[in-house]
Amino acid sequence: MARSTFEGPILSGDNRFGPLRDVGYTVLEQDCYIDLSNTTVGTAGYSGGSGQFVSSNTIPNLQGVVYTPSSTFSTSGPTVQTLPADTSTQVYRGVVMYLPINSQIITFDVDYISAITGESGATLSNVSVFVSNNYTAAGGTPTYGTAVISSSTGVGTAGRLSTTYTATNLINMLATTSDIQNPQVGTQPSFFSQIVFTLSITGSTSVAVPTGGKLNFTVRYTQADPNIGNSTTYPYGNFD
Repeated sequence: MARSTFEGPILSGDNRFGPLRDVGYTVLEQDCYIDLSNTTVGTAGYSGGSGQFVSSNTIPNLQGVVYTPSSTFSTSGPTVQTLPADTSTQVYRGVVMYLPINSQIITFDVDYISAITGESGATLSNVSVFVSNNYTAAGGTPTYGTAVISSSTGVGTAGRLSTTYTATNLINMLATTSDIQNPQVGTQPSFFSQIVFTLSITGSTSVAVPTGGKLNFTVRYTQADPNIGNSTTYPYGNFD
């Protein structure tokens, strides 16, 4: 079966003309499932490792690249972010996704499918997922939102987590920023938005590399079109 991609926003509706037209943007989605027991690159559920996050747009999972956000064009391309290695008090895992700039984010879902294991004996203080346009350290301020798995010595209860949004988060979600310059050689200068889910496991002592735990990360969004509502430019209507 053939596959294709479409450049630009996808609109749907059955009345494209007049003040009562019912055209709207189609909701798009990206997601990534990780199994913390899987450390084999290029297999389903690969979860990354020390200093290594996962890419969402490959099946099976491959290593992802987190870039340092910058809206400035550089002849050398984007700068790769150095992610922190595991320590006895902090472990990070995560997923990186790329979106069209100025996308409007509708929601993030963090599905905690099975409990994180391997932390027996550790004194945990917080296990959270930070959603931002960059890697986010424990205690940091994410661009888009936070989902708390556990704020005690345990590792939480399976289920769809509630994501907390501040007023600033909600404003940021209206239009994603220009974060990443296209790294492909020979292409016209262009930019993407970067979405990073950072799983942060923090403790005062004996935090171990997780041996299990399954999570799925999802972002739902619409790709904006600044021309909508313009009477002379697509996608107002067809004039043939």
